[in-house]
Amino acid sequence: MPSDSTFVEVKNAFQAIAGLESLTAADEFFLTSSLNRAVHRAYNESDSWPRYLVVGEKREIYTYNISGITSGLAAEINQNYKLLGSNSGKNIAGNANIGKIGTNVYQGGSTTTTFIYKKANNAWVIATGISSFEVETDGTISLEAAGTSKFTETDTTKKDRIEDVVTWQENGNANGPPVILSQIVIPYSVANKGTIGEFLRVYRNKPFVHNSSMEYEFYVDSLGCNVINFRSSTDSSVFVNYKKELTAGFTPDSTNIPSEFVDYIIYTALSDFYTGDGQIEKASVAANQANLMLDVELLRLDKKANNNTINKKFSTYVNRQSR
Repeated sequence: MPSDSTFVEVKNAFQAIAGLESLTAADEFFLTSSLNRAVHRAYNESDSWPRYLVVGEKREIYTYNISGITSGLAAEINQNYKLLGSNSGKNIAGNANIGKIGTNVYQGGSTTTTFIYKKANNAWVIATGISSFEVETDGTISLEAAGTSKFTETDTTKKDRIEDVVTWQENGNANGPPVILSQIVIPYSVANKGTIGEFLRVYRNKPFVHNSSMEYEFYVDSLGCNVINFRSSTDSSVFVNYKKELTAGFTPDSTNIPSEFVDYIIYTALSDFYTGDGQIEKASVAANQANLMLDVELLRLDKKANNNTINKKFSTYVNRQSR
């Protein structure tokens, strides 16, 4: 398991190499700045640092994004929505006509009490205040209640897809209409999961277990990872290799500085100090030494085979299929 170093340990090592008995307040400020920049650089040099690498984590897919609500309901409605499953047509208590049987039910990702579903009359509704749901033995979804309808489809010919709805009836000064974007997105951040810094690979099934798993192509934008050629209408999740978000901002009180970066940090800081003092030749020598220290750590990653096994994509019959 990757180990941590304290700022004090880094500072003491820096002073020893630089031949300084003590650091002034200004020196410590510049050391802190150099340290944080060095950590950012090292983090960006590889996708395979063990402390930041997560392999095959299950992540839910969000198939819709709603925006355009400008009232106080914006926080409840403007968000990503994930597919829960097929509507049972009943509520948790077993009462009928809560929704149309066999149609999709979607739940908000950040405000989880907002749902999109088809009413028994076949009209789509965006409803708030639904506190829970149940998965029945047959796999269908039963909502706790119908909720409070904020937008209801009023198209004469009811649409199968939410994004095709032309006219929404607004209820309770919701201030719409909703702008609905169809998507296959894995967000950077969701509740109870680590924040994703970089998406590396996306699979249909759990990878590196037994059989090869189909791998999806994707592109990344401000919303997250957009999966390409996603053919399944029933899958509600995928499995992701990703790099954790870098949480730096280290201070003199920090005790969690990555130990694998320490030598690189020290010589980077030394190069910065020499540069600030006008000693360009010494700065260049220290910078070269810093790069050598980082290369040593990168070589260790190669020996662990993370680059070849986890992050290198092999072209196979399985991962070339679009299912």
